[in-house]
Amino acid sequence: MADQLSARDWLDQGLKTLASDGFTALKAEPLAKAMGVSRGSFYWHFADIGAFHAAILKHWREIAAEQVIANLEAHKGDDNPLELLLRQAFGGKLALEKAVRTWATLDPVARSAVQAIDRRRLGYVESLLRASGLSADVARARAQIIYWAFVGFALSDKPLPQARQAAVLDDLLRIVAR
Repeated sequence: MADQLSARDWLDQGLKTLASDGFTALKAEPLAKAMGVSRGSFYWHFADIGAFHAAILKHWREIAAEQVIANLEAHKGDDNPLELLLRQAFGGKLALEKAVRTWATLDPVARSAVQAIDRRRLGYVESLLRASGLSADVARARAQIIYWAFVGFALSDKPLPQARQAAVLDDLLRIVAR
């Protein structure tokens, strides 16, 4: 059975579970049950639940930062990369972002992972702003404002109607482009 599922399968299921049920649901038994396998399959890939948690956080960073940045870089010449990034970030489902940030309020390892991804994302947004011609100080300040807006949006319990959300995002893009 262990050779039927990869570590990636477990991590993908873990991210789905984290987004829907929170970090307290990241346990071998319920995950195995959801996947229709024994706990032995889990332990084939992960030494213990701590190792799984560390791998989940690494996997989250890969999909929530590194893949996003790589995709933008691959299409950088096509459109305004900052606009593409913001439309993607504010237009996506953010349950996983909220779940990881909630986890980080209680767990130092998760908090460290969130801080690392925050630095990575902020640095990337700042680099996009610098590439658009803004000075380092202005780019840094505007990157922080954009990121605070994103985190606030991700943690908000009241989503905006799609048309209103688009209008707010247009305003944010106008503010940072000045």
